Amino acid sequence: MPIYEYECPACGNREEQLCRSFDDGDKEKKCSKCNSVMKKLVSSSTFTLKGGGWFQDGYSNATKVKNKNKSEEKG
Repeated sequence: MPIYEYECPACGNREEQLCRSFDDGDKEKKCSKCNSVMKKLVSSSTFTLKGGGWFQDGYSNATKVKNKNKSEEKG
């Protein structure tokens, strides 16, 4: 379930809310302190890519051609 972060433009209150589906995040949320409509914030993601990447790990055409040329030189 996605977690959305909201900020109240009137009082500056920030809240995180767990939503049941992605559609719930689009609904208007009311501030628990002043009952104003809150604004959805764009938060940083915890998703990270680690490692050399698909290009360096041999999934590109350049790597395949390079490996093919090396095998032809040996044989």
